[in-house]
Amino acid sequence: MYEAVIIDAIRTPIGRRRGRLANVHPIDLLAGVLGTIVQRNHLSPELVDDVIVGCVDQAGDQAVNIARNAWLSAGLPESVPAVTIDRQCGSSLQALHFAAQGIMAGAYDVAIAAGVESMSRVPMMSTVEGHGFPMTEALHKRYQLERYGRQFFDQALGAELVAQQWRLTREDLDRFSLESHRRAHAAQQRGQFDAEIVGVRLPDGEVFERDEGIRPDTSLEKMLGLPPAFADLKLITAGNASQISDGASAALVVRRDLAEQWGMRPRARFVSFAVVGVNPVTMLTGPIPASRKALERAGLRIDQIDLAEVNEAFASVVLAWQRELGMSWDRVNVHGGAVALGHPLGATGTRLVATLLNALEIRQGRYGLIAICEGGGMANSVILERLE
Repeated sequence: MYEAVIIDAIRTPIGRRRGRLANVHPIDLLAGVLGTIVQRNHLSPELVDDVIVGCVDQAGDQAVNIARNAWLSAGLPESVPAVTIDRQCGSSLQALHFAAQGIMAGAYDVAIAAGVESMSRVPMMSTVEGHGFPMTEALHKRYQLERYGRQFFDQALGAELVAQQWRLTREDLDRFSLESHRRAHAAQQRGQFDAEIVGVRLPDGEVFERDEGIRPDTSLEKMLGLPPAFADLKLITAGNASQISDGASAALVVRRDLAEQWGMRPRARFVSFAVVGVNPVTMLTGPIPASRKALERAGLRIDQIDLAEVNEAFASVVLAWQRELGMSWDRVNVHGGAVALGHPLGATGTRLVATLLNALEIRQGRYGLIAICEGGGMANSVILERLE
């Protein structure tokens, strides 16, 4: 088996919905990170065997294989193929799994895993509207969704049910969310995102370089004052859920012996992977078994993991994960998370890779874990080892 290593991981700054990136086509967002990751690592682009891109709402501007369209839009070689995949919020982390696994299997020498989502231009569920409905009578009968007043598996309901199961209060959720903003603001002020962010040139010629969703002036009182985001739920608000956002990210994965031969500096190696399914109604508990599975496969305990990134789809997801795994809060989402930074669905997986690698290098940590919950009741996880 060949060894796969991460050479680099980058991302755009994350824009608020209808914010600074709203007028940038998602193909251009993705083309920017693809072109940059090739150029800044002095890679001959024709050596790339495949480009694997996560994108959830593959409609409108993001339709017809955005991976291929962005690669060509960046002026990169026509000989390189590209594919777009959907594992919901974990799409680009799954792209990273596939890229690394392809190298380990000997199918690839070089692969790029990436993700993109312009939620301003292509709203959530755009693939459903006007095109039928992806739920059958059998699914409704199996999961009895009518008892919840739902016609579809609903993530906000899942977040509320998770909060209830782990006896989390509204104040628990809001305190966690406030800390996400504080950590993200501190990281931004210290320049701790600088190594992972590549600027985006806007249509007016300005270069957008800083995450837009962080609210340094928020407070617990302001968060507690927000109304529930859904009429039939009590705990989930716009303040303790991830922000609807725009952005793109990418990671360069290379066979280790070739990377060293080419004079590249590997930043991390892959220790283990995990993908799981859970109840699609509660839906968001998946990071718990996914993390446990990745740890078991790695032969590691949670206290051996230096830093973890658990996607903040909702505050309840990370709070429940921490209660079950028992990891110290000073090692979880140390630079904030999607509550503060935003969650451009398809881009989040490889965004977390960039943030985790950065944080491991800043803190001189060894092992890092990423876990992401996904729509429909799934989750994936990966454990990385930072290389000197």
